[in-house]
Amino acid sequence: MAMPNRRPLLPPIALTIVFALVCIRLGFWQLGRLEERRTWNSHLEQRLVSAPIAVTALPADSTAGHYRRVLAHGRFEFDKQVALATRSHQGSPGVHLLTPLRLDNGATVMVNRGWVYAPDAMTIDAAKWREREGDSVTVTGYAETWSGRETVPVADGQRVVRALDSAAVARLVGEPVLGYYIAQTSDSARGTERPVRLSEPVLGDGSHRSYAIQWFSFALIAVIGGALLVREEFVRRRASA
Repeated sequence: MAMPNRRPLLPPIALTIVFALVCIRLGFWQLGRLEERRTWNSHLEQRLVSAPIAVTALPADSTAGHYRRVLAHGRFEFDKQVALATRSHQGSPGVHLLTPLRLDNGATVMVNRGWVYAPDAMTIDAAKWREREGDSVTVTGYAETWSGRETVPVADGQRVVRALDSAAVARLVGEPVLGYYIAQTSDSARGTERPVRLSEPVLGDGSHRSYAIQWFSFALIAVIGGALLVREEFVRRRASA
């Protein structure tokens, strides 16, 4: 009498266990990343509520200075300001205004004064947005870092860039700029139309929790699928006996 054809169970069981363990490990890794992010966010939140320091006192290491509350005193050079294209606000197209601030020590720091409406998300009437703040102004906000992406102006003759690239902005300004720029939150100007100031950054959890759930789900699916496969094989063997 011929023996029934039996499928080997050890290889699929072993593969299922290995796959499930890898998924579980990746799930816990994502939970660890989530905890690290929350710890880092808590650190950044402390910077955002700390007393402001002079922008020139920021450390050279951008990791240590990012989101620090800062202040700067100087004079805006509106004729050298640059528009950061394709920025939206509440669904409307516009730009961010990057205006050079000549500090008392002669250095230049760029100030993101906020969002203004532009139908094509690129072209604005620059003269309209010259805030009447007198010969000098004190700007407060938080320190932001440049993207580091090398870009070129949108078109020759236009003072517009598509990315926060310090080299491209410096070329348009005509002189070096500091390694940080200021996201302005203060409103010292009066009696004039002002850009919509940027809100403070939202420090969320990111996607780590959802990724962890996905990996744990994959592990559960693998275990259930493997168990069903083994059960099916035992039922088939019993029926063939």
